[in-house]
Amino acid sequence: MTDLPKTFDPATTEQRWYAHWEREGLFRPERPDAQPWTIVMPPPNVTGSLHIGHALDNTLQDVLTRRERMLGKDALWVVGTDHAGIATQMVVERNLDSQGIKRAEIGREAFLEHVWEWKAQSGGAITRQLRRLGASCDWAHERFTMDERYQRAVTHTFVEMHKRGLIYRDKRLVNWDPKFQTAISDLEVETKDVQGKFWTLSYPLADGSRAIQVATTRPETMLADMAVAVHPEDERYQALIGKQIKHPITGRLIPIVADEHADPELGSGAVKITPGHDFNDYEVGKRAGIKPADMLNMFDAQAFVVQTQDGLIPQDLLGLSRDDARKSVVAKLEHEGALVRVEERVIPTPFGDRSGVVIEPWLTDQWYVDAARLALPALQAVKKGDIRIVPETWAKTWFNWLENIQPWCVSRQLWWGHRIPAWYGPLKLPDGSFIEGRNQRQVFVGSESEIRPRAQAYYGNDWQITFSEVPAFSYESGNLTMVHEASNQKIAYLQQDPDVLDTWFSSALWPFATLGWPEETEDLRRHYPNDVLISGFDILFFWDARMAMQGIELMGEPPWKTLYLHGLVRDAHGAKMSKSKGNTVDPLGLIDKYGADALRFTLAAMESQGRDIKLDEKRVEGYRNFATKLWNAARFLQMNGVGASDSIAAPEAELPVNRWIIGEVVETLAKLDRAFDELRFDEMADAIYHFVWGTFCDWYVELVKGAFDDETKRVAAWAFDQILVMLHPLMPFITEELWHAMGERPYDLIVAKWPDPQAQVDVASKREMNWVIQVIKEIRSGRTDLNIPPGHKLSLSARLAGWTIRSTGYYERNQAAINRLTRSQITSVVIFPDDAPDEGHPWAETAQRVSAQIREGSMQISLPEFQAFAPLKGLVNLADEMARLSKAAEAAEKERDSLAQRLANPNFTERAKPEAVEKARSDHEAKAAEAERLRAALERLG
Repeated sequence: MTDLPKTFDPATTEQRWYAHWEREGLFRPERPDAQPWTIVMPPPNVTGSLHIGHALDNTLQDVLTRRERMLGKDALWVVGTDHAGIATQMVVERNLDSQGIKRAEIGREAFLEHVWEWKAQSGGAITRQLRRLGASCDWAHERFTMDERYQRAVTHTFVEMHKRGLIYRDKRLVNWDPKFQTAISDLEVETKDVQGKFWTLSYPLADGSRAIQVATTRPETMLADMAVAVHPEDERYQALIGKQIKHPITGRLIPIVADEHADPELGSGAVKITPGHDFNDYEVGKRAGIKPADMLNMFDAQAFVVQTQDGLIPQDLLGLSRDDARKSVVAKLEHEGALVRVEERVIPTPFGDRSGVVIEPWLTDQWYVDAARLALPALQAVKKGDIRIVPETWAKTWFNWLENIQPWCVSRQLWWGHRIPAWYGPLKLPDGSFIEGRNQRQVFVGSESEIRPRAQAYYGNDWQITFSEVPAFSYESGNLTMVHEASNQKIAYLQQDPDVLDTWFSSALWPFATLGWPEETEDLRRHYPNDVLISGFDILFFWDARMAMQGIELMGEPPWKTLYLHGLVRDAHGAKMSKSKGNTVDPLGLIDKYGADALRFTLAAMESQGRDIKLDEKRVEGYRNFATKLWNAARFLQMNGVGASDSIAAPEAELPVNRWIIGEVVETLAKLDRAFDELRFDEMADAIYHFVWGTFCDWYVELVKGAFDDETKRVAAWAFDQILVMLHPLMPFITEELWHAMGERPYDLIVAKWPDPQAQVDVASKREMNWVIQVIKEIRSGRTDLNIPPGHKLSLSARLAGWTIRSTGYYERNQAAINRLTRSQITSVVIFPDDAPDEGHPWAETAQRVSAQIREGSMQISLPEFQAFAPLKGLVNLADEMARLSKAAEAAEKERDSLAQRLANPNFTERAKPEAVEKARSDHEAKAAEAERLRAALERLG
């Protein structure tokens, strides 16, 4: 046994124990014959640092992993980082810019060398921070999505899916970031409300008979208009459908088409259609028969105006930015008399979350995945129960998204990432000649070794196949070099697609590529499918669903059996955290201040299925106090000769208090196991918290104080061991420290066996101790409510009634504990049947005396078959106390009723901010409880 310091200091224990666990390989002990259990960590960005969302996500994963390890399983928690294409490229570009180096100037190869150099120096920050949190991952199994082995898996996936017709190249609209000049995913688009304008324009019919009004928030895009749409049932425009409009600036003739996209109730009911620069218009254009290849594009990659295919944009507008083009277009419309009116509006506007610039819907050639084909098996997996979604309410969202899924754009115009394994070469025409152009290229998909024989067969044996980064064809000059001048050798130059794959494409392979796939490894055989995935609901579509689709397609079964979706961490008032609001929380700062255990316990305790977490630092401080309570309990046990238990099963016990605490351990374990089975993290924390703080520390330790015989020492040691084991998944550091401090151990707590008490709840002992605790609580509450000085020793008279109390000996066995824990002395005890004794009965005189004490004014404690009375004469002013309590009770009831009335008003509950409604409910509960407590105190005065 090691004497513990007076105060618990997390900083001195956390680093030491984590280093020990990792050094000894205890995060994944050698258990080849054990039942496998697997979870994968959503790979954080290699550029990132630990934020509060990571802390929540990884705490929940660690809680499950530590418990499964203690159950004796081969628990594998796969850890790793994502290369984070656009985020990493942005960081490295910024670093190079600060040195006066431009990416375009040094070229792709040199730039990628800088990225790998940066990754080696700075890329491990978040993994070091995960260690601070206590994440017990298998670091020996750490993966990176740009590892050589992982890259092979990504390439294999692209090639295989292309063979199956699941990956294809197409021209569609994408979210285009003009600053980074790449397509981005919906997740990387942040919509903000921006103060803007609503322009109403007049478009004349080509025959000059009349004009039609259209409204837009982006007048500059009218330069690429290709139609005007009206609702097919809008009577105002029935006669105009099919007619043409002459564009007021370009002179382009565009048709009036019928489409339900046009809302008759919105504006004029007619809308301009710019299919090359608006997602809704794109669909309208396709329905109107406009092919994507024919849709007009008026912006270059940096969102400057360029000439459209028909050459009708005025020369003075070419080269303008979007803002400048807007000003010029509006001026021209006003000059032509085509500007009807301008209204101020708040416009939802898409921004790149990293670039901060307005995102442009842009028509480009990209690689796509046929997501609709992949989605059907993922839908069925949830419907059949092969994938269990927790909480179940998210299943509806899962179905809704997958049933309406769109093609998935997987190409990105970046240099950092998985290069698309597609190669372009000259296209063979039917006459045997060759041509090469932007849209006239032969595509080969695969690695160089796979492509070479196919290319040789395509071009013929008299051709030399050359893989080149530099294209042999100049689109501007039209010069195609395919013949080597010196040897007259025919050379087919194949150039690899310069784009890389969307990060979500590669991370969708995480549950099996990290296990060695596509090779048939032992890890893959044992650990796929994974048991559970824990994820924030905000990446349900971007990662979770895509993992399910890819896993089923490539592995033949879902990647995990259970998908657990947690909420977001918000600030104490329920507001979303953001740097601009200044309300973000640094988990490392909280760890420094309160310890990792306190933060972990807070996050688990507040994780209630389907609800966001309102993180208040006071909760973290409160659970730091909980750790201190546990620490002090260990010191108290040590001072009374209680050390480590040598038994997994509960010891034999005769004393009711010891039999009771054994039963409480059994019941707590049952609650804990049920919470784990149901993935109720809040209930896990609640069960162990109330047992440790309330049952064990506040009651058991106090009840046995001064009475530590051999039996009690054995039981106390065993019960405290059970606490350490049950609490370990939530608070690993303090429990491991105390586990060893209590005595010599044959193994570390991290690999100890999960509790198996092999005992039952002793009903009689539970009933007795509950009665004792209730008596003590009532006397203590009475003292507090009536402001009786803590140092004053109360003199009480007790009255026992009923056969149960008289026959069990509850009072006699526990009288000393009741007196000690209430600072009271029961001076006389009256025992008589349930009904008051008749005149002349031997106990009548005593009963009359007790009744007289009540009439004089006393504190009354009333429980079934037990009553106690403490005279208050000379101790408190009875009239003043009753007045005080009555006034306070009335005030609490008034506030309670006012809050109840507000909560019953739909105008408040439906229109107020959610955090305001939640606060009102919380305040109502508090006032109701306060009123009840004060009325109970009044009743004690009679």
